[in-house]
Amino acid sequence: MSEEKIAFYKGPAGGWGALRGVTNALLRQDIPVKGAKTLLAANQPGGFDCPGCAWPDRNHHSSFEFCENGAKAVAAEATARRAGPELFAQHTVSELAAQSDFWLEGQGRLTHPMMYVAATDRYVPIEWDAAFALIARHLNALPDPDQAVFYTSGRTSNEAAFLYQLFVRQFGTNNFPDCSNMCHEPSGSAMTPQIGVGKGTVTLDDFTRADAIFIFGQNPGTNHPRMLGELRAAHRRGARIVSFNPLRERGLERFQDPQDKREMATLGATPISTHYFQLRIGGDLAAVKGLMKHVLEQEDACPGTVLDHAFIAAHTTGFDALAADLRAERWDVLAAESGLTEAQLRSAGDVYIGAGSAIVCWGMGITQHSHSVATIQMLVNLLLLRGNLGRPGAGACPVRGHSNVQGDRTMGIWEKPPAALLDRLQQVFGFAPPRRHGVDTVEAIRLMRDGGARVFFALGGNFAAATPDTYETWKALRRCELTVHVATKLNRSHVVHGRAALILPCLGRTEIDVQAGGPQGVTVEDSMSMVHLSSDINPPASEHLLSEPAIVARLAAATVGARSQVPWLWLVEDYARIRDLIERVFDDFKDFNARLAAPGGFRLRNRASERVWATPSGRAAFVPHPVPRDTPAHRARARLRDAVVFTLLTTRSHDQYNTTIYGMDDRYRGVYGQRRVVFIHPEDIRALGLKDGDWVDIRTVWDDGQERCAERFRLVAYDIPRGNLAAYYPETNPLVPLSATAIVAGTPTSKSIPVVLVPHA
Repeated sequence: MSEEKIAFYKGPAGGWGALRGVTNALLRQDIPVKGAKTLLAANQPGGFDCPGCAWPDRNHHSSFEFCENGAKAVAAEATARRAGPELFAQHTVSELAAQSDFWLEGQGRLTHPMMYVAATDRYVPIEWDAAFALIARHLNALPDPDQAVFYTSGRTSNEAAFLYQLFVRQFGTNNFPDCSNMCHEPSGSAMTPQIGVGKGTVTLDDFTRADAIFIFGQNPGTNHPRMLGELRAAHRRGARIVSFNPLRERGLERFQDPQDKREMATLGATPISTHYFQLRIGGDLAAVKGLMKHVLEQEDACPGTVLDHAFIAAHTTGFDALAADLRAERWDVLAAESGLTEAQLRSAGDVYIGAGSAIVCWGMGITQHSHSVATIQMLVNLLLLRGNLGRPGAGACPVRGHSNVQGDRTMGIWEKPPAALLDRLQQVFGFAPPRRHGVDTVEAIRLMRDGGARVFFALGGNFAAATPDTYETWKALRRCELTVHVATKLNRSHVVHGRAALILPCLGRTEIDVQAGGPQGVTVEDSMSMVHLSSDINPPASEHLLSEPAIVARLAAATVGARSQVPWLWLVEDYARIRDLIERVFDDFKDFNARLAAPGGFRLRNRASERVWATPSGRAAFVPHPVPRDTPAHRARARLRDAVVFTLLTTRSHDQYNTTIYGMDDRYRGVYGQRRVVFIHPEDIRALGLKDGDWVDIRTVWDDGQERCAERFRLVAYDIPRGNLAAYYPETNPLVPLSATAIVAGTPTSKSIPVVLVPHA
């Protein structure tokens, strides 16, 4: 582990630092040779899809189609370390719970199914058949299927997700909380009624044609570094790249491509952003409205030269209402709420006007706010003004996190399933799926906490660490009669458990999956609707592991097999059989198995990219929204006039992916050997009467009377707007109230929490 220090990082993103990061990751997991060979198969024909982010693959015949953080994910899965029965024999669960998240995952790959024994406070091995029988007994004893909750991680394959939703709906519930509920739910909630599709409309080819790329609430250097290659190429050919982010992120400033021999040899780098605007946390809607107001004013000054009137007339509704709203908006309000000057907003607007084609990208810095749906609809409004949807080099690009989070939703992992999906399931499989909506992630926590759910089953993920209001979540899990986690490695969720608990170890994305029909591959869908095959190359970490599809099928056979027409065990003998069923349920997957043979797979139809609008009006809709002036932060400042109320955003370090901590460094932000830090403007430190390096407690300011505090964080002076803070999750998840959710979408508002800082005693 690195020495604890704060040291400004002068280098670019990527480059030699990234190569050292890859090397260190392989050495840390004791797999220097095996790991290197494994990485050469990442995102390659006949290889596996990286278990990290969902950024698409451009060159399926390149030697290197992985990034630093993808390499860390692969190394963590391919590790030589093992967390077998010996580990659990040495430690009680209480002892394991006292360890850090980093330590827990650092024990290595799980090797055996394990069952919790309350009398000894230990996990002990259990046979697979006995584990499935135990789960089935608990499920079938429930008086109401809605008393079970079935969580899904975004790494789950299409095949496993399809079987999972089929099993759970035949069991009788739509309780499908998933990681989409915590990240990009607002994207679908905003775009579907507006343009008829909840996914991005662009392809990688559009990045080669865009004249301007606008990036909101996103840090590609850490969260999806392969995107930097596309941004680098766009900058080099003269595209304008306009970034809006409260923090100065190195990946948005400059990038050294590890595959560019000249850049590496000369220690050179390519700039990324041509324009960088550090707005206030939550100021994005006001900023976008400022861009649109400028565009409209330029159109009014010179009619017919700025807006795409032909597109607006032929393809949209609601323009007049939006235009009236923009004309009535005041520039001083836009500047105050965005944290940018009128001149800055007009400058960004000029870039948009000057671009023949433009892409708008966004990440969780947009989606995890109370007004996230409204903000995304304003981003789409911006695109519609100049016809930047459904033509080359233009479109909407919500950048997803997990490698198949988008595919899971496509496969039906959704607590609010459309009637058409349920009708098709009934037609194909001969049972009546439940029609009532299930619970999302936050609703599931409340349901378990209040005693309304008694069984919790998680297909991947780390629910106890990933969710908001940590101690309420833990209380919810502990109230369950049974908690079950399908996982590759030990994590916090396994030591925060129900009265009975199981850990079911599964194969990883890199491991060979042999079923009765021979070696199998699974499919995933990336952020741009490309579906492709992932085939494994490494021997399994243990002979006792099962694949996720096999776990779901065997559980289904044990639970609903007697009343089901689905041949669960026959399906997992050959995953092509599962894909044949997917084709029967989803029209866009016609000839599924045959189309997988194409290099790089195939793209699902995206009607909005064809200017076919699957909306009630048959057109895309302009949707006006007011600038938010009554957010939790506004209300907190109004209540506590004598206190300094900050707005906190939670973020990842460079050594982590979601809740998985690979190491204790955040190289690009200059943090080494530690994680309990809070980034703050130097002037704010002085105004508090403190100094850089002092220790503080962070306390949420909320209106429910509940105390929420995260203790002992080190102040780090940083380039961030005044009144704003940033700190890492999951350490700060206890500060996010369950009631802090996005309007319409229900996503936790982890990027905009009102807090105060108190010197640590």
